[in-house]
Amino acid sequence: MKKTVTALAAGVMLATLSMSAQASDTLIGSCIYKFDDTFMTGVRNNMEKAAADLGAEIELVDSQNRQPAQNDQVDTFITKGVTALIINPVDRSAAGPLVEKAKAENLPIVFVNREPEKSILDGYDKAYYVGARAEESGTIGGQLIVEYFKAHPEADKNGDGVVQYILLKGEQGHQDATLRSEYCVKAMIDGGLKIQAIGEDNANWDKVQGHDKMKNFITSQGIDAIEAVLANNDDMALGAIEALKSEGYNTGKDATKYIPVVGVDATAPALQAIANGQMLGTSLNDAKNQGTAAVRIADVASKGEAVTSESIGYKLTDGKYVWIPYVKVNAENYKDFM
Repeated sequence: MKKTVTALAAGVMLATLSMSAQASDTLIGSCIYKFDDTFMTGVRNNMEKAAADLGAEIELVDSQNRQPAQNDQVDTFITKGVTALIINPVDRSAAGPLVEKAKAENLPIVFVNREPEKSILDGYDKAYYVGARAEESGTIGGQLIVEYFKAHPEADKNGDGVVQYILLKGEQGHQDATLRSEYCVKAMIDGGLKIQAIGEDNANWDKVQGHDKMKNFITSQGIDAIEAVLANNDDMALGAIEALKSEGYNTGKDATKYIPVVGVDATAPALQAIANGQMLGTSLNDAKNQGTAAVRIADVASKGEAVTSESIGYKLTDGKYVWIPYVKVNAENYKDFM
């Protein structure tokens, strides 16, 4: 990722951390909710790089989207003698028992990308969270649609002055899915659009499900009734685009057959879809800085040192949180992130 990304990530403090020339005593055990999630693949790759830069050891395991499996993996890590845990929980409501396991062993525990309840983090002085504010990404998605319709009034295909849209959401009850959905709608209204949801469904962050749900909406509503698509992540947005392409839309070749689609994450496939004229935009969910910040917290805490903004190189809020800001990505700036 180019240095432009770092410059845009306001609120993130960059610091030069001294690297030990000798092997570290830090052993981090990390559970990722599932390895085949595109965004979390970026996070874990950057976690591995950050650990290598620090001379720390990290072991990552795939929880395969099963919370009982993740619970067992944490037990195994504790038995193995890790010095810190980094957890991307399958179910954020299951964070409490994981914190209790860490607390019983006096182990630092860092949650990443899926935020536990504040009371759970507050209950243990060595519990931390690294992530982004989901409402920011929802707002960006809604703003992208507002900007598009103001620049392209002809996108209101039926001329009724109302944007008929499809919303593809993540998991039912997932905090990010709830906030991204709520705030993208709010941003469209705040931007002066009159809107109507003609289809909403959970596609569980999955590209295949995004495709299938979109096909169902095309069948039930008709392609001519759909004027915009907002998805809670890029994988679902890309699935929706594949469904549109099967109808001759969003191929990047015919500007008259185009429905604006927005996602969240700024994954490599999404950036390519923007480059190809198939996708309107997305928001950068900064995998590099999320992965790096989580590992730096785990490393500093493993050594018994104070976790501060200065010691980890990122702004620490309330002694618990590192917030990595989202960045709007569209046809004007996508090259900065490739």
